[in-house]
Amino acid sequence: MQRIKKIIGEPGALETLIDYQKGSVVSKTLIDKKTGTVTLFAFDEGQGLSEHTAPFDAMVYIIDGKAEIGINKEAKEAVKGELIIMPANKPHFLKATEPFKMLLIMIRG
Repeated sequence: MQRIKKIIGEPGALETLIDYQKGSVVSKTLIDKKTGTVTLFAFDEGQGLSEHTAPFDAMVYIIDGKAEIGINKEAKEAVKGELIIMPANKPHFLKATEPFKMLLIMIRG
């Protein structure tokens, strides 16, 4: 949490705000409001989020590494610097093909 406090009102590098953990998925919420959330994730290789749906659009920005992201059973590779929007109410999943970090932005409404 200390690293996150340092970016309030000051510039900072996303990739330094969260660390990889062997065999795990790590998450840190940066913003949690009634209108939406901004969350950082770090996935070790082979880790992921199983297929699910969400009632809101979600945007994923890949900060580091590489992931397989599936939407409606169609998988795509996403790499550092790319983003993808996962539409509301469409089944989607994520899997780390190598360690990767992402920023997830979900707007409720």
